[in-house]
Amino acid sequence: MGKLNMAISVENLTFSYGKNTVLQNAYAEIESGKLTVILGKNGSGKSTLLRIIAGLLPYQHGKIAVSGKELNTMNLSQRSKLFGFLGQKHKAIFPFTVEQVVLTGRAGQVSFTPKKTDMERAANAIEKVNISHLRGRIYTELSGGEQQLVMIARVLAQEPKILLLDEPTTHLDFCNQAKLLSLIKELTTQSLTVVAVLHDPNIAFLYGDDFLFVKDGAIEHPAVHTKPWSADYLKSVYDYELLSIPYAERALIVPETKHS
Repeated sequence: MGKLNMAISVENLTFSYGKNTVLQNAYAEIESGKLTVILGKNGSGKSTLLRIIAGLLPYQHGKIAVSGKELNTMNLSQRSKLFGFLGQKHKAIFPFTVEQVVLTGRAGQVSFTPKKTDMERAANAIEKVNISHLRGRIYTELSGGEQQLVMIARVLAQEPKILLLDEPTTHLDFCNQAKLLSLIKELTTQSLTVVAVLHDPNIAFLYGDDFLFVKDGAIEHPAVHTKPWSADYLKSVYDYELLSIPYAERALIVPETKHS
């Protein structure tokens, strides 16, 4: 039975790169106003799934509905107003300032030149991510972690209804990871739906609301009464011996090690 407050539904989705099938008859339901985290081994298809939902990869078979509307019926303008997407890799060639880079997030809303409201939205996004001190700096001169925060602000300036993030904590130190995930959690309380691919299950379980696992071409969800942080379940996902240590009503996950 589908969720009443569903933002995205994926049904019978199949996708291949040439002869390599990445997703096969996959199903998923993503609820509105929550942080849903996609987890799985490297190469399992997590990023592919996110890019398909964003409309960046055409799927061969199946259906994706966003707020009840079929994704394939939406044009580029409709998708840009609905989704904010941040991929793993981004490279700036021109020496724009941070403020200018964030303002480009308003491109889908701007006809010719930015208006006062566009400048305000960009400024608000910069403040939300707490990078006001970088506003006048040249983007290409920033560290990898600082650039990542700028790109987060850029996608927030777009004011999407659904935020799609592919490993957004890449290049961020521990404290900035915590700050960013706390910000994302706060945004979900303001009706923003967030879907994020994360490689670290610990930070996922600390901040996530719902969890999807990609394995062997399928999108999995733990069985009823099985917690996502169950060691036995995660062993089946990652094919590795893991321990689940209870923490704050959830758990921290560590590799099982043998000491002599």
